[in-house]
Amino acid sequence: MSGFDSSPSITVAHADSWAAIGTTDIADRHQREAEIGSFLAPLATHATGPGTRAIPEEPDPYRTCFERDRDRILHASSFRRLAGKTQVFVFPDDHQRTRLTHALEVAQVAVSIARVLRLNVALTEAIALAHDCGHGPGGHASEDALSPYLDGGYDHAVWGSDVVLTPLNLCAETLDGVRNHSWSRPAPSTPEAEVVSWADRIAYVCHDFEDAVDAGIVAPHQLPRLVIDRCGTTRREQLSAFITGMIDATAHTGRIGMVPDIAEALALFRQFNYESIYHRDESRAQATAVVDMLRSLVDHFIATPMLLPSWNESPFDAHTIAAAHESVGYVGGMTDRFACRQALTLLDYPRHKLPQGIDTLLGDL
Repeated sequence: MSGFDSSPSITVAHADSWAAIGTTDIADRHQREAEIGSFLAPLATHATGPGTRAIPEEPDPYRTCFERDRDRILHASSFRRLAGKTQVFVFPDDHQRTRLTHALEVAQVAVSIARVLRLNVALTEAIALAHDCGHGPGGHASEDALSPYLDGGYDHAVWGSDVVLTPLNLCAETLDGVRNHSWSRPAPSTPEAEVVSWADRIAYVCHDFEDAVDAGIVAPHQLPRLVIDRCGTTRREQLSAFITGMIDATAHTGRIGMVPDIAEALALFRQFNYESIYHRDESRAQATAVVDMLRSLVDHFIATPMLLPSWNESPFDAHTIAAAHESVGYVGGMTDRFACRQALTLLDYPRHKLPQGIDTLLGDL
């Protein structure tokens, strides 16, 4: 089907199409920037022209600079590969979260808050979608695996903003939000990024618990009584409590944060997850397996850099800083499945040493 000619100036999708907007007056970027800006809170981040980028660009005629960032992130291979990277469970079942679905849920939480607080929604969403693009395969264990090869270590937030997302030429505000979304990092420079920092924690605490319940690892009644009383036992109740807790705090103080009693519940909830989910014996064994496998891969590529895709563009010697940096970048960008396949193919890696959770998928590797 190629559509239907409704008039000399337009082709429509359906033979009986009627859809119209009732006017030919549409808003260009200048008008939209002004309209959005008139709605924003006093300290919200305004989109202006092409945005502040490492490489100057011409502005888009219709989209704001942060809307362009969001679109670039959605189409980036580093974002797509999050679908194959661990959130909590290596090779999760169909209903369990991946690093990609985590990013989508963070964006939903962050945008829900940003809209009410009259912040820049496009910037908020761009940061939320991109915040974990620097994560390696196997979850947070990849940071432990890759850190020894880099001066200053491997921090997924910094690596994501300064290395992985560099080809997208994103706005400085977007990159700052990605770089500083972790609470261990300095505070980000925009209120939108501060919202994402909270939304990240809210989302993973709630959805990791839900996945662990579905997997039979924990049960709702095991949550601390304070968490149950203040936030409930279901993801819907918990998200509502945490989001409302942020909106109420900001309404009373004008600052981005959470009311203390709900913040206390969130901290206790997170502590429960660490003790009962992330640090249980099976999780520790999985992390150890991830570290061993990824370091074996990095060591192999450092010794044989001609196997790296980037070597063809600009050759470098084995066992050099360049070889280490490029090897970390290549291995860090792998999905769980591809990393395991590379280990089996290139290293003849013992199957029994692969991260737990792939035993039923070995035939696919």
